[in-house]
Amino acid sequence: MKGIKGRLKDYLASLRFPWLLLMTLLLFLVSVVVPDAFPFIDELLLALVATLLARLKRRGPADERS
Repeated sequence: MKGIKGRLKDYLASLRFPWLLLMTLLLFLVSVVVPDAFPFIDELLLALVATLLARLKRRGPADERS
């Protein structure tokens, strides 16, 4: 049985842009902590971008898709 750390590593390895997702999540957390002029607009946009990046998986080799 894999722990949470192993599952997270496997999930990040399956993503097309794992570092971009991690950076977006970090920006989201900073945005939640730092107050801003328009509440929750940037948080919503960053959450949507993070969700989009989390859904982008690596494409398999061309011979597996056939």
